[in-house]
Amino acid sequence: MSKAERHVIIGTAGHVDHGKTALIRALTGVETDRLKEEQERGISIDLGFAPFRLPGGMIAGVVDVPGHERFISNMLAGIGGIDLVLLVVDVMEGVMPQTREHLQILQLLQIQRGIVVLTKCDMAESDWIDIVEEEIREEIAGTFLADAPFCRVSALNGTGLPELTEEIRQAVANLVPKDADGPMRLPVDRHFSIAGFGTIVTGTLLSGTVRVGDSVEILPPGEPVRVREVQVHGKKVEQASAGQRAALNLAGLDRSRIERGAVVGTPGIFEQTERLDARLTLLPEAPRPLKFRDPVHFFLGTARVVGIVALLDRDQLEPGESALVQIHLDRPLVAHRQDRFIIRSYSPMTTIGGGLVIDPNPVKHRRFRQEVMAALAELESGERSFLLQKVADSGVVRVKELEVASGMGSERIAGHLAALRDDGKLVALADQWATAETVRAWRRKLLEETARFHGGNPLVPAMPKATLKGVLPSALAPKGFDALLETAVADGELAVEGDGVRLPAFAATPDPEQGRQIARLEEAYRLEGVQAKNKREMLERLAIPLDQADPFFAWLLAQGRLVRLTEETWLHQAAYAQALAALQEHFASHQTLTLAQFRDLIGSARKQVQALLEHFDALKYTMRRGDERVAWKLPKN
Repeated sequence: MSKAERHVIIGTAGHVDHGKTALIRALTGVETDRLKEEQERGISIDLGFAPFRLPGGMIAGVVDVPGHERFISNMLAGIGGIDLVLLVVDVMEGVMPQTREHLQILQLLQIQRGIVVLTKCDMAESDWIDIVEEEIREEIAGTFLADAPFCRVSALNGTGLPELTEEIRQAVANLVPKDADGPMRLPVDRHFSIAGFGTIVTGTLLSGTVRVGDSVEILPPGEPVRVREVQVHGKKVEQASAGQRAALNLAGLDRSRIERGAVVGTPGIFEQTERLDARLTLLPEAPRPLKFRDPVHFFLGTARVVGIVALLDRDQLEPGESALVQIHLDRPLVAHRQDRFIIRSYSPMTTIGGGLVIDPNPVKHRRFRQEVMAALAELESGERSFLLQKVADSGVVRVKELEVASGMGSERIAGHLAALRDDGKLVALADQWATAETVRAWRRKLLEETARFHGGNPLVPAMPKATLKGVLPSALAPKGFDALLETAVADGELAVEGDGVRLPAFAATPDPEQGRQIARLEEAYRLEGVQAKNKREMLERLAIPLDQADPFFAWLLAQGRLVRLTEETWLHQAAYAQALAALQEHFASHQTLTLAQFRDLIGSARKQVQALLEHFDALKYTMRRGDERVAWKLPKN
């Protein structure tokens, strides 16, 4: 994506009545206080939005957040998707409580870039403004705004607005673009209905691209819907991409079934969760420690729920400390790895900390377990480590499953998987992935089970592949099993024998008594020729128990001495060769063959003849057409 094509969101922050809305109005010409109550009281209650055309033509989205303490939850619903923040301070009042709280929130959300805007500068002398600026610099020391530019402006007379616009342009030019190729994700911050149009949702696209006609999923409630129309800054467009604010007209969706905090996303990628693992940091200014199972107000994206914090390696978290935790939510929301969140104390409600989602869909952990903490530390260490851990936890996965777990796009995941494969940590099994350690364990399992099969079935030349696959997890697909088997065969650990698998050194060898019974069985079939009876009758004649005979048949089949037509119908190889020769001879001078004709040719009973012809059909030697057969891929004499 070129710089001209970048899409960015600019947000405001600061104390109530410090001039945020007036500043946006002066920059964009848009009144973001859309509610009657906001206009009457002169303070912002909910989020406001405006387009801002920058020098060079790029249009940025602007989110104006309320500054009053009572509306922090609304502020949090809009601040999470911003790329650049304007921290607004009234020079007549300086730093105030919500200035500090907003700064804490921005710091916890790890907003990367910002500009400090001193408003109402037309009402103060420059010496006073210098004093206020110094106070602010002390306040922001050690934060992401420590080196941020300062702009002195007046929304009333326009002083400083050109300089602020230029600072914004320079900051935007250096921003890293959002992932427009990843799965589409739009947290809903507003939703409403328009007569004749249906349900409209708005939000900031955090990743991916949404197009008119796309099928998307909205969670909750978890329903597929179609995008009927897309608007950006009030204008119809064919698509919107990551970094843009968009309004989506969703067909077939009842407004009453959605709420702020829902997520519109690519179908099958996003999941709701009521439990997540996270790195939680408590602010140094937090009024008291956070204890095990303390309730908190939990804010992620545009969602707000109540969470119970399970501290995993301690009984309480002191102000200023950080810990790995599991948070249990009172209702489901959509979360992804690397999502940032804010927590506020349950009562009275103040911002006390925040953190980073490590795993959005974990199992419930037991406390004070070293292996749990080690696994969480590995998940936390980076994208590649997260993917490796997820593959290890799952046993075997597809890229689609890792998209769901990580929120990353398939190309990005593929790059990480390839690197992990090259490092010897992962193995590709067709379209699935497993850790090298898991593959080694599975290969040992294949060898052990094959050896065990040989021990219990000394006359069976090979273990059936289907039986061998059954000893491994069902999540391993047939193609993945075949790939695993190929590597074991290539390394000389196993050998393929027809539809079975054996150890390379194994050879089915009957003992003397078994050899005597096998010889009797073969001789009986040789003497019967094409008139051999079904298996049960043949064994009864020889007084060989049915439950002991299968290994004998398997050995004779492997040696090529008997031919299996059906489970019950077998022929000696000589009789089978005689029947095949008769078939070849017939088609040398005839175009078609009936069952009755073939019965007369070989002199056998109808049941055996039918089994033979169906066997030839399966081999594609013949093709059935009604009551007749024609030659198809019949081997030459």
